[in-house]
Amino acid sequence: MSAVVLALAAGAVIGLALGALGGGGSVLAVPALIYLLGFSPVGATTASLVIVTLTSVTALVAHARDGNVRWRTGLLFAAAGIGPAMLGGALAGRTPQAVLTALFGVVAGAAALRMLRSRPIAEVAVTVRPGRAAAAGAGLGAVTGVLGVGGGFLAVPALVGVLGMRMRNAVGTSLLVITVNSLAALSMRGRAVEGLDWAVVGPFVGAAVLGAWDGKRLAARVSAPTLQRIFALVLLAVAAFMLVSAPL
Repeated sequence: MSAVVLALAAGAVIGLALGALGGGGSVLAVPALIYLLGFSPVGATTASLVIVTLTSVTALVAHARDGNVRWRTGLLFAAAGIGPAMLGGALAGRTPQAVLTALFGVVAGAAALRMLRSRPIAEVAVTVRPGRAAAAGAGLGAVTGVLGVGGGFLAVPALVGVLGMRMRNAVGTSLLVITVNSLAALSMRGRAVEGLDWAVVGPFVGAAVLGAWDGKRLAARVSAPTLQRIFALVLLAVAAFMLVSAPL
């Protein structure tokens, strides 16, 4: 099977997950790029940042049109993550590939376990503490920079629990935060971006964007908890495979 066909298939699946779950689906992009398309860990995390940025911008426009983006709050939250995202983007190129693969496996496994154990986040009034907000934003930026994931599975709970946003506003605002952090991380990966195989990355992005629209329709037919459990089990299996296969 050609690389372009595999890229289209993988992009469609990941876009479907993104559209159905509203976040977290992009975490499958890195293992798909490594194990299906033969990218190196550095190349895969860089390509994933491109995919995350473009799909997040597309979704951000739709959420902004519906008035679900809190621009000022999102930019302030993202500002705390710009430095860590840039530092993480630079650090990723100097990290041994085995370590990068293992780190991604750990984060993916933690995300899967959190999805399996999570309950609906309560939308209650909270007292916003600047220190906590800055720490959450910085942590999200670092994860985005090093591992090339959007971090929607971290951003939405942080925006609800730390900043007291309503869920629909948190989902829309998280896309703004993810976009800013991804762009910051990409700014430190100039050489890696230039070396990407755009004949593969381009179809991957296109299929992901189109798949996201189908994911929204799927979410209307299948309950969110069921979709989340299915995705979490797949992600947990991928994380275990990455940890086992990472060369020591």
